[in-house]
Amino acid sequence: MLSEVTPFHFQGFDFYVKRDELIDPLLSGNKYRKLYTLLQTPPETYHIIISYGGSQSNAMLSMAALCKQKGWQFQYYCKPLPPHLKQQPTGNLQMALNLGMQLIETESYTQTITQLQSKGKTLLIPQGGADPLAECGIQVLADEITQWQQKKHLNILNVVTPSGTGTTALYLAKHLPDCQILTTASVGDNEYLTQQMQQLGSIPNNLNLLEPPRKYHFAKPYPELLDTYQALKQSGIEFDLIYAPKMWQTLLTHMQNIQGTVLYVHSGGLMGNITMLERYAQKGFL
Repeated sequence: MLSEVTPFHFQGFDFYVKRDELIDPLLSGNKYRKLYTLLQTPPETYHIIISYGGSQSNAMLSMAALCKQKGWQFQYYCKPLPPHLKQQPTGNLQMALNLGMQLIETESYTQTITQLQSKGKTLLIPQGGADPLAECGIQVLADEITQWQQKKHLNILNVVTPSGTGTTALYLAKHLPDCQILTTASVGDNEYLTQQMQQLGSIPNNLNLLEPPRKYHFAKPYPELLDTYQALKQSGIEFDLIYAPKMWQTLLTHMQNIQGTVLYVHSGGLMGNITMLERYAQKGFL
């Protein structure tokens, strides 16, 4: 599904935004791209999809929506839930459970998952969709960007996307060899991100890992990230609260060294803002 590109003016700079968040409320952004191959897969191919990660993961919700659509059973492993969330699920967890997800709590989902594997009618999807299966959908995204670039007659294009596992950035760089792909690590630092991406393949020369202005703990509320989220929203587009603010802060600090047009790929995940805003309110930031 082709997503539109809209102009976006922010903090004195002109950008373009690839509006992948508009594809679908639950299955949007980079999750739509990563799961694209499975969306094209006949329902009879699988019976069970297994994955793992955080209890409010955007990937979890997207996979739950995909499995509901395909009629597949979805088993999801996560660390033990806090009592209040177990008694009254909220946000992405509540929506995923309503879509039929089977939640399995474990002290160490990484250790548990190593005992599982894709076999027969069962498919194991790594955390965050970091899997070679994702390449096809991201190549479709790259082709859309190339068509837009040619239509706009842009000689120099920088494509920006935040990174969790780095899957989207890696495959975009591979399939957009004439563009510069700019990203930064949302989980850990750029060294950790490099290690994550190398599990999928060699890192192309046109993939640039930008250093953020400061370090943040993943998914922890920070008032300056909330300020960036609110400023972005006031400028006309809502982004997710976990990945986008850090990416935009990092991008702005490097803009003086970036030549050419900048296209930001919206990675979706807006449904996760519900619980993140609740956390900001609990901290007294709202």
